[in-house]
Amino acid sequence: MNKVGFLTIGQSPRSDITPTFTEIFNKDINIVERGALDSLNEVELLTVLARNEKNTSISRLRDGRSIIIDRRKLLPLLQMELSKLEQEVDMVIVLSTDDFPILTCEKPIFYPNRIVTKMSSAMADQPKLGLIIPLEEQRSTMLKKWEDISDDITIAVASPYDYGNFEEAAHYLRDYRVDLIVLDCMGYNEEHREVVRKESGILTILPRTLVAGIVLECL
Repeated sequence: MNKVGFLTIGQSPRSDITPTFTEIFNKDINIVERGALDSLNEVELLTVLARNEKNTSISRLRDGRSIIIDRRKLLPLLQMELSKLEQEVDMVIVLSTDDFPILTCEKPIFYPNRIVTKMSSAMADQPKLGLIIPLEEQRSTMLKKWEDISDDITIAVASPYDYGNFEEAAHYLRDYRVDLIVLDCMGYNEEHREVVRKESGILTILPRTLVAGIVLECL
């Protein structure tokens, strides 16, 4: 039986994400989950909170709360949990569309941000790109992340964790007549995609289903 590791930047288990993967895999797969913040108690969680607008990531705690994290404090915790996880599984999926280029792993590791950006570039050269992101504070980071894919990027903000207004975001991107919309966070789900697709009428990419489909080819 294949063992697949899920590494989240928040806390595991990710009961909001895992069902999507198990449904698409539709195989007898053993999933092992770990999170960068798993070892932290309530007081220690306060030490990793983002204090300014730079280097922020957002994720979910196991009780359903969202947390905005300082990436500089996140990376060593993420690597620590990854080093444990890779000893238990055959491959690892990072449950984040953030870019983590310095992670070390001896097992095959899937980075959703690389999958989604490459897929988008394969669909069109320099598309008019619409992004929906969780936090306004991530705008500059996201523009830099996607600058090689498109020089025409429009961003709307709607959090998957805090009742973001997806209809408003979809209308905003529709009015800018973008060619493609990417929901740039693993926290977005199928319902979010359907709302955006229906309200905008524009092709919409959901990273979690895209990644699950690609990983399925390797199982």
